[in-house]
Amino acid sequence: MILFLSVVTVVLLCVVIVQYRASRNRSSTLRRIHAKLNRIIADHSSEKVLAVTSDKELIPLLTAINDLLEKNRAHAAGHMRTEMSMKRMISNISHDLKTPLTVIQGYLETLKLDQTLNAAERDELISKVHQKTIEVLNLIHKFFDLARLESGDKDLPLSRIDLGEACRKNILQFYDILSGKGMDVQIRLPDEPIYILGNEEALDRILDNLISNAIKYGADGNVLGLTLRYDDEYAEVDVWDKGKGIGEMHKDRVFERMYTLEDSRSRSNESSGLGLTITKRLVEKLGGTIHVSSKPGVETVFSIRFRKLTY
Repeated sequence: MILFLSVVTVVLLCVVIVQYRASRNRSSTLRRIHAKLNRIIADHSSEKVLAVTSDKELIPLLTAINDLLEKNRAHAAGHMRTEMSMKRMISNISHDLKTPLTVIQGYLETLKLDQTLNAAERDELISKVHQKTIEVLNLIHKFFDLARLESGDKDLPLSRIDLGEACRKNILQFYDILSGKGMDVQIRLPDEPIYILGNEEALDRILDNLISNAIKYGADGNVLGLTLRYDDEYAEVDVWDKGKGIGEMHKDRVFERMYTLEDSRSRSNESSGLGLTITKRLVEKLGGTIHVSSKPGVETVFSIRFRKLTY
């Protein structure tokens, strides 16, 4: 009996010792994890918390900590990109507003100070002031529209729309401009109606922006195309040109706020850098997608895709 109790006592003592050592090891590991985590946070490091342990309860904790650190780093990177984008946008907004306002100021000073101007010259300057004022107002409206789209304040009621008819209507509005530039217009639209769930005003603005963009930057290729393709599920509109195109390094950025295609095509045209951003937001509001493909000097295609209605 005494022997049995002695064995039990020894076993219990061993268990206590093992548990004590395990507790000390766990405490030591937790202190190292805590210290490492503090260093990572303080240094804004991209390291992970690593610890050699066989503790089955600590392993999932370490995994969760590293997942959280990774998400935090991704969030911080996204925040930094957004902050840089906002700084650039504010800078570009200031520049885009300052330029026409400076011109307007110059015209008005001439009208005020130059007493030698005749009636025809004054009328011409007043006309230029009026044109520049409209330019400023249009730019402000674009900023306002983009802000409403990104904040979710702009309501777009959806209805059944014939996408082919929308394409025909919008390309016809550019007939005089295209004829004046001598561009070859290639239109491929199906005879039968292709219906989507959309918003007529938003769709008109999307197509107007894409066609205007193709004329503005692709006129040197002398060809503009509008194609409507579809299958059982989707309808896709391609607006394409054969102008200078968009370089590979710029393709992924053309839909960014204030990013102008002058960087990738030509600096001879003025652009607010908001047209394609607004276009993308509107397409997404309608449940569609937009993407661009470009082979400089060969073909540049902006494609919008929507789910097709079957009734």
